[in-house]
Amino acid sequence: MDIPTLTQEKLKDLELKANRARELVIDMLLEAGSGHSAGSLGMADIFVSLFFHILNHNPKKPNLVGRDRLILSNGHICPIYYAVLAMSGYFEISELKTLRKINSRLQGHPHRTSLPGLESTSGPLGEGISQAIGIALSGKLDRKKYHTYVIASDGEQQEGNTWEAVMFAAKHKLDNLTLIIDRNNIQIDGFTENIMPLEPLKEKYLSFNWNVIEIDGNNIKEFVESVRTAIAFTKKPTVIIANTIPGKGVSFMEKDFTWHGKSPNQEEAKKALNELRTLQGRIQSENQ
Repeated sequence: MDIPTLTQEKLKDLELKANRARELVIDMLLEAGSGHSAGSLGMADIFVSLFFHILNHNPKKPNLVGRDRLILSNGHICPIYYAVLAMSGYFEISELKTLRKINSRLQGHPHRTSLPGLESTSGPLGEGISQAIGIALSGKLDRKKYHTYVIASDGEQQEGNTWEAVMFAAKHKLDNLTLIIDRNNIQIDGFTENIMPLEPLKEKYLSFNWNVIEIDGNNIKEFVESVRTAIAFTKKPTVIIANTIPGKGVSFMEKDFTWHGKSPNQEEAKKALNELRTLQGRIQSENQ
């Protein structure tokens, strides 16, 4: 499926939706009293771009045979996944307030059979890339036209099974696979480069025979164009290294690794929502 042209009007619409998704994330995490703030906020632009502009999907037919597949490997950022699924029409937005509660469909990590729109169950980091490779290889063998996308954290790149999967994908020339790495430079106990340095990450993927694109992951236009390039590339899988700001949109959370696995309290949520609503107003005025 070709990606539609990104007009200025559509770009502003996506920016507004990304900001709205961030507001929903704050509401969800406050209600739950636990969860992961930084990565969820940082990946809002990418999730909104995927569901509202890039993916071939249909909320009314979540099991559509020809749909694109999206695998979330770093399942702890599921609040943004759930928010965008609800905004897309997979389920009611009101259900978001049940995040992490007993008997909720919105578990702390996605469970494939719990909600429409989920392609995989995730939790232990480092497994999603292998899952996506299996789905992409199946598509190749069955000569299906769908594209497989997988979102993974940068911390997962510290794991050995990730690189076994990366070798396998290159061997099978899986050009129907696009890996999006959330390169936010943080993990639960600090900064990635202090704990287990990943750089030079781009050169590592190049040496494993992947097509590599590096972008500003909070720039919707850049991301859409990078995906357009990725799906047109042949004979190799593509990785998009998306440099994102953890906690994006909330000043006291941005680039602070302590927000990796923490939810806001009442006062913090109020301050965060005020910042996001102020930004929403600015985006709307720029669009008039």
